[in-house]
Amino acid sequence: MMLTNETIANRQFDFLSGEVILIDKPFRWSSFKVVHEIRKATGIRKVGHAGTLDPLATGLLILCTGKKTKSVTSYQDLKKTYTGTFLLGQTSETMDLEAELTERKPLDGITREKILTARDKFIGVIKQLPPMYSAVKHKGKSLYHIARKGKTVERELRDVTIYKFEIIGIELPEVHFEIECSKGTYIRVIAQDLGDELSCGAVLGRLRRTAIGEFSVENALGVDGFKALIKENKIIETEA
Repeated sequence: MMLTNETIANRQFDFLSGEVILIDKPFRWSSFKVVHEIRKATGIRKVGHAGTLDPLATGLLILCTGKKTKSVTSYQDLKKTYTGTFLLGQTSETMDLEAELTERKPLDGITREKILTARDKFIGVIKQLPPMYSAVKHKGKSLYHIARKGKTVERELRDVTIYKFEIIGIELPEVHFEIECSKGTYIRVIAQDLGDELSCGAVLGRLRRTAIGEFSVENALGVDGFKALIKENKIIETEA
């Protein structure tokens, strides 16, 4: 059974045999930090997550413990749904607000119609170049380690699928969106590419993962809430 805020009543947890946990990742936490905190709380070393979220993003992480870590790939392959904002007229090395904004352009002539026309080019199967500030591997090293040294390397374009891309509000420079996409999609790259299409630049301002497949962040536990459950001793077995 998946461990959510709806399934926790009157049951014990067997983290060693395996549990699947829905967690709402806090702002400015790395996905690894969430895994680390769950490891500490459960006493189980074997904990993995089904899809990284950037530190500035919040929302749904699916974590698997013990023997259930064998199921991680099946969750990674599911569609992802995100909401957030793009900030038009600005650029940065990381394509979001983690790095200093490097350029500002006026938004004269940017209309809703132009935004929607540009948006339409990012629906369906599209090509994406993985960002240098990412966990993608190059000769065994994560790209972000290389990027932090001020270097870039050749990367191959990848096919990703955008199933839904809705513009749910425009308050320039902010453009509010909801995107449903395949695994491996970088929303930061969509921000940059949309800004390039509009000839004004754009960065990702805010991002929240609201769903993975049929699993919703509305049913996720906060990290502190999860730790509180552990203190109630609803545990069958942990590692020594």
